[in-house]
Amino acid sequence: MTSSAQEPATTRDFVKQSSLYQEFLAEREEILKHKWLESERLGYDIGFERALLDWIRKHRESWRAARRQQVAAEKK
Repeated sequence: MTSSAQEPATTRDFVKQSSLYQEFLAEREEILKHKWLESERLGYDIGFERALLDWIRKHRESWRAARRQQVAAEKK
């Protein structure tokens, strides 16, 4: 197995610029926002896993639909 330090820069750049990776980063950012908001509301750190599961259950579907609309509007 090769480490990321041994990967060619072009491979890393390709991955970072891929739409799949960009979607991952955007979704991760939303989960982290949700974690912060819920932790503030409850008065303690709920942890990433709980925030992830809660966000998926409550927000993922509508977030993805809004994201698809946003991407489609940008392509016009």
